[in-house]
Amino acid sequence: MRIEIARSSAGQEVLAFASRELEAYLTRMLPEEDLELAVTLQAGDIADGRESFAVDMTERGGSITGSCPRAVLLGVYDYLRRLGCRFLGPGKQWETVPAASREKLAVRYEKQAAFRHRGVCIEGADSRENVLDFIDWLPKAGYNSFFLQFKTPYAFLKRWYRHENNPLREPEAYTERDAERDMAVFEEETKRRGLLLHKAGHGWTGEALGYVSLSWDADPAPLPESRREMAAEIDGVRGLWQGVPANTNLCFANPRPVDALASLAVDYARKNPAADYVHVWLADAFNNVCACENCQKTTLSDQYAAVLNEIDRRLTASGLDTRIVFLLYQELLWPPVRERLANPDRFVLMFAPISRTFEASYDLEGPEKPVPPYVRNRITLPTDLGENLAFLRGWQRIFDGDSFVYDYPLGRAHYGDLGYVHIARVIGSDVKKLRRMGLNGYISCQELRAALPNALPNYVMGYTLLDDAADTEALIREYFQAAYGTDWERVLAYLSELSRLSSCDYLNGKGDRTDPDIARRMGAAQDLCRAFSPVPEDVRAGGHGWRLLAYHREYALGLARALELLAEGKKKESLTAWRKLGGLIRENEPEFQACLDVYRVLEVTANYTGFREPET
Repeated sequence: MRIEIARSSAGQEVLAFASRELEAYLTRMLPEEDLELAVTLQAGDIADGRESFAVDMTERGGSITGSCPRAVLLGVYDYLRRLGCRFLGPGKQWETVPAASREKLAVRYEKQAAFRHRGVCIEGADSRENVLDFIDWLPKAGYNSFFLQFKTPYAFLKRWYRHENNPLREPEAYTERDAERDMAVFEEETKRRGLLLHKAGHGWTGEALGYVSLSWDADPAPLPESRREMAAEIDGVRGLWQGVPANTNLCFANPRPVDALASLAVDYARKNPAADYVHVWLADAFNNVCACENCQKTTLSDQYAAVLNEIDRRLTASGLDTRIVFLLYQELLWPPVRERLANPDRFVLMFAPISRTFEASYDLEGPEKPVPPYVRNRITLPTDLGENLAFLRGWQRIFDGDSFVYDYPLGRAHYGDLGYVHIARVIGSDVKKLRRMGLNGYISCQELRAALPNALPNYVMGYTLLDDAADTEALIREYFQAAYGTDWERVLAYLSELSRLSSCDYLNGKGDRTDPDIARRMGAAQDLCRAFSPVPEDVRAGGHGWRLLAYHREYALGLARALELLAEGKKKESLTAWRKLGGLIRENEPEFQACLDVYRVLEVTANYTGFREPET
C-alpha cells in the first residue's frame, strides 16, 4: 500500500498519523492481494472555522483532502466508518473492523462539520490509560477538541491513583509533578491528532490569592494577612470560602486581585502556546461573591467583563493571539449591566447550564421567559430549560462572538438513566437545536469512564456534532447492531424500557426524596432486569458489549433497589442497599474500570441523591 502526503505548510505530524491509521485499518480489512493501493492525503491551512473534507476513492486508491490536517484525519475515520468500521467507545475493545473487498473502496463524497466546537472536558477519576484511550477515540467519533481542566489534570488522576472511594484498593502515590509529566503526554497525543486543546478554567482565584490551585480540595494553610483584602467579603468576613481556594471569589473593587488575575492569565498564555483556548473562570461556588460597599455598586458580571478586558489589553500588548473562553455560570448567568467586552474576537462565550433538567431537551418553544432579578448572594440556580435559555439570550444581546454550550449530561444525570438510551436521545435533540440557539458547538463536561452499559451517549453526541442532520434513531440502531450482533433488537428494547422507567432528575437531587412514583418505577426496573438474561453463548464468546451487559444487569439491580427504598422514605434501608451496591462495584472495579467511574458514582449518589453516610 502506498500512501503519499502532499506538501502542506503545516501539520505534517497529523498527516503522518492519519496515513498510518488509514494503512493500519485497510490492511486489517482487505485481503493481502488487494493491498496495492495509492492514496494521497492533502491538507489546506484553514485552521479556524468548521472543518471540511472530501473523499474521492476508487478500487485502486484515490485521495482524502481536508481544509486543515485535523480535517484530513476526520476524513480518514469517516471513510473507514463508511466502509463498516465502528468505533463504539474508548479503547480497542470497542472497535469492530469488518472484512472488505476492493469494490467497496470506491466512495466519493464531501462533508463539512456542523459546528466549530465539538469536544469533551475531563472529569471524574481517571488513569493515564483512560485519558489516552479517550483522546485516541475523540476524532474517530467525530470530535475535534479536548479540554484538560485546571492547569494540570492533577485532581482527576489523583482520585484514581489514590483510589478515593474504594478502600479495597491500595492507594498509589501520585503527585503534582506526576500530573505535569502526564499533562505533557496528553498534550502531545492531542496535538498528534490535530485536536483543539482547551486548558485551565477553575483555579484562577485561588492562584491570585497565592495558592497552588489544582483541585477543589481544601487547603489547610490560612489565607495570608497580606492577601486578605483581595478575598471576597461575605457577612463582613474575608477569607477562604469553606477552606477551598478554587471556590473562593475575589474582591474585584480592589485593583490588586484584578492585577494578579490578569498577570496570571497572560503569563499562562505566554507559557502555553499549544493551548488553542484558555479558559478564565471565577470561583466554582455561588452565593459567595464579595459584598463589600464598593462591590455592591456593580455586579459580578460587570466586574468579570472588566477583568477580561484587562486580560485582552495585556495579551494584545504582548503580541499574543490566545483565545479566551469566558463562562456563563451561577452568578455569571446574569449579563453585565454596563460593561462590554471591547474586543469580541478575542473571546468565546461558554454557556454552562449546570442546574438544568435532563428529563427533556432544550425548550425553544413558546414565549421567551424573563431573567429573574439578581439578588447578591441570594440566587437560585435555574432548573427550567426555558429560564436557562433566557440567561443565554440576555448575554447574546450584548455579545455576538463565537460561542458554545458546556453541558453536563454525562457528569451526574446519566447515572439516573439506567439504560443510557434516554440520555442519548436528549443529547441528540439538544445538538440539533444548537443552531437555533445561536451556538457554534458543544463541549461535554463529563466522566471519561461513562460506558455502562455502553458508550452510546458519547457516540450519538460526537457524530451528531459532526453532522447535525444525522438521525438519532439511526445512530442508536447502528450502535446496537455493532455492539450486540443478531440479538441487538432485544437488547435495545430492554435498555429503552429501563431508560423509560429511570429518572435523571431524581438521582441528580431534583425533587422530593420521598416519591411514590419513583419507587414504583424502580421496582419495575428491578423486575425488568431479573427477566432479562444475556445470551450465555455471547458472553462466553468474549463479546465486550455482552460482558458489560451482564455486569450492568447486576449494577442496575443494586442501584434501582437503593433508589426504590429511598423513594419509599425508608432511609435506613436505602443506605444499606447503597452500601451493598458500593461493595459490588468496588469489588468489580479491576475488571470493569474503563466503563464505570466508581469514585464518581458514589460521590454523586452521596452528595446529590441522598445516600450520604451519617457523620460520626
